[in-house]
Amino acid sequence: MKKTALITGGGRGIGAATAKYLAAKGYGICINYHRNEQAAETLVARIKEQFSVPCIAIGADVSQEPQVVRLFAEMDELLGPVTHLVNNVGVLFKQMKVTEMDAERINKTLTTNVTSYFLCSREALKRMQPGGAIVNVSSVASRTGSAGEYVDYAASKGAVDVFTRGLSLELAPRGIRVNCVRPGFIYTDIHADGGEPGRVDRISSQIPMLRGGQPEEVASAIAWLLSDDASYVTGSFIDLAGGR
Repeated sequence: MKKTALITGGGRGIGAATAKYLAAKGYGICINYHRNEQAAETLVARIKEQFSVPCIAIGADVSQEPQVVRLFAEMDELLGPVTHLVNNVGVLFKQMKVTEMDAERINKTLTTNVTSYFLCSREALKRMQPGGAIVNVSSVASRTGSAGEYVDYAASKGAVDVFTRGLSLELAPRGIRVNCVRPGFIYTDIHADGGEPGRVDRISSQIPMLRGGQPEEVASAIAWLLSDDASYVTGSFIDLAGGR
């Protein structure tokens, strides 16, 4: 089976690392981005040069249904139907307590981090055949709750965990697997989005392994869950959090 992977939010961080990791395994790659076209196109050029696989970038806000439908239609035309999906897109806003949060922030967090996973999975499943696979990117925040900082983000990732379990049971008879990775404190730009670029370094002494993680360490787990090596794994979770 020709393998084509769509990675949402694929222009930076874990998404970009996953795109490169899968390209090295011979997947055709579709990188979805929302605003940063330059980063996505730079990544496409690098992947084509290093790995000689088909690679495209398509801009779309995957929390918006019409844009998701367009994204998959363009991928069909330019690369071929998706066989493997990485629901990776996520948003994190400035650290604050729940008492300070307004509905606009909460709803944006939920639509970006949860609705997009439903919509992209729905469109992918219209195309996937037995042997296809989905990996959802959650967070250890779904277990810890992120009190005083990002309870809205943590709640959205809790929803991703439940979505993973439910969808995996729906799709198991079809031979399509759904699994989840839960990164902990990984060196990516998302911490700057939350107003604390150095957050991983601040927390590292509280992590049993005494360090933050790298995007490539998460990408390798995603790649394994997508691969045929994980052919009997579905509805499962891999925590990549240095022991937390």
